[in-house]
Amino acid sequence: MDFTGAARKIEPSEIDQIANDLGVEPAAFRAVIAVEAAGSGFDKAGRPKALFERHHFYKHLKDAPGLRSNAEAEGLAYPKWGTKPYPKGSDAVYAEIVRACAIDEEAALLSTSWGLGQIMGSNYKLAGCNSVHEMVSEACESEAGQLRQMASFIKKAGLLDELVAKNWAGFAKGYNGPQYAKNQYDQKLAAAYTKFA
Repeated sequence: MDFTGAARKIEPSEIDQIANDLGVEPAAFRAVIAVEAAGSGFDKAGRPKALFERHHFYKHLKDAPGLRSNAEAEGLAYPKWGTKPYPKGSDAVYAEIVRACAIDEEAALLSTSWGLGQIMGSNYKLAGCNSVHEMVSEACESEAGQLRQMASFIKKAGLLDELVAKNWAGFAKGYNGPQYAKNQYDQKLAAAYTKFA
C-alpha cells in the first residue's frame, strides 16, 4: 500500500468546527491533537503520522499459520507491550510498517495508529470507516479526515462525556489504554488544555 495522498492540512477554523459539532470545547479537542500527534497529522514525507504496535501485530496474526513466527523472527511481533522500544523517527516507523505489510498487510494496518488522533487501525469501525484500508486512505488524504475519524472514535467509544468534563484521567484511560498513567497521558492532556484554553 502507498501511504501518500493529498496530505491536505487543516485550517484552525475547521478544527473548531469539528469540535463544536462534537459538542466539545475546541481547546480540549486541540489538547488531544497536540498530545497524540504533536499537532500535525503528517510527517515530512507527507505520510500520516503513524505508530506500529508490535504486540497488536502479534495478536492480529493469531489465525495465520507460520506468519506469526516469521514476524517474531523479524522482530515485528511479540506478545507483550513494551518488550522493545519503538523505533525513532517516522522513516523507521514506516520501514517497520512496510516490512509488516509484506507479511500480512491487513494485520499490519490494523496494528498501526494513524493520523492526528492516533486511532488504531483495528478501531476502523469506531472511526466511522467500513474497512481499515478506507481508514488509512482517508488519513492519507487530509487532516480533516483524520479529525473526523478521531471525533467518531471519541463519540462511539463512549469518551465524549470525559472529554467534555475534562476528566483527563478517565479520557486517557479509555483513549490510550490502561498504561496511560505510565506515559502520563492525563497530565500531558491537562497541560495542553491549559495552553490552549
